[in-house]
Amino acid sequence: MTDKEANKRREFLKTAGGLAVGSLASAVALSQAPGVGANSAQIIASSKKTGVQYGMLIDLRRCIGCHACSVACKAEFDVPMGVARSWVEYTEKGEYPNVGRSFLPRMCNHCSDPDCVRVCPTGATYKRPQDGIVVIDQGVCIGCLYCAQACPYGARFLNPVTRTADKCDLCIHRVSKGLLPACVNTCQGRARVFGDINDVNSEIHQLIAKHPVSVLREHIGTSPNVFYIGLDTTDENTKRPGQYVRVTTHKGTHTKRG
Repeated sequence: MTDKEANKRREFLKTAGGLAVGSLASAVALSQAPGVGANSAQIIASSKKTGVQYGMLIDLRRCIGCHACSVACKAEFDVPMGVARSWVEYTEKGEYPNVGRSFLPRMCNHCSDPDCVRVCPTGATYKRPQDGIVVIDQGVCIGCLYCAQACPYGARFLNPVTRTADKCDLCIHRVSKGLLPACVNTCQGRARVFGDINDVNSEIHQLIAKHPVSVLREHIGTSPNVFYIGLDTTDENTKRPGQYVRVTTHKGTHTKRG
């Protein structure tokens, strides 16, 4: 980046940053509230029915927590250490000997009404009209991370190499060539299903119509396009009061009571 381009970015941030603060504060406040749950019939009924909306369905009954998806994503995008586009969290619950473990693959939810798009001061983050994928134009991104603060799903990070925001983009470079996203291609248990949610003939649409599904933080109103079958509603966002849990993410392990 030339000095002229760098100065232009700094000047834009100075003038535009204030405009995003109000929207950011509102989004961050919403992101603190817990909540899981969605109804398959409602999802199908509220579908646009027209146009393409790519999404992901993750069947947790099939997930074995092998992290093949995370490794494939790292390799596909050469993601630096300490950050992740796609990762698997696991939660250990209960008191010995009555303990259990569940897995929760995480990624950008490619929301239909994304908070990250609203707060971006440069327009670097936007939702593609042709397929509904939320992407980042790294040539426009100034690395302010308003989007990361607004995201209710913790899916965004500052790439230490590019110094711009980064996240899952559903492998649009593969999808545009008729290939599956790397995480779907490598999933050993076939727990991940990718496709056009609005296409009634697609596998993902038919599975959502057939099985009860959930989305993370449904009440926030961002309308995520990543769905789960078999989500334990005591995990991640709705831990029962007094429940002992140990949650492990790509950022480390922490133990607490809900």
